[in-house]
Amino acid sequence: MHSKNKRPMTAQERRHVEKVRGLPCAVCKAHPPSEAHEIEQGLWFMSVPLCMECHRGPKNGIHGEKWAWRATKMSETKALNETLKRLF
Repeated sequence: MHSKNKRPMTAQERRHVEKVRGLPCAVCKAHPPSEAHEIEQGLWFMSVPLCMECHRGPKNGIHGEKWAWRATKMSETKALNETLKRLF
């Protein structure tokens, strides 16, 4: 889904996001494909892979009550660190 409040992704950003989507969820380790969550809107190189539940789930998701995030002591910064370790 693309927000009307941000510019479209560049080709380089699109390639990066596809790699991120191919990783397991940074929170619960669910198998890919994952959704790419931007830590800050429009900063696609700071995306982390999240399963649908850890991304948009009303109880577990980063956009919800964050239960899974708290249970695993995960932060967006830690998720980004895990993503970069898996990519490189």
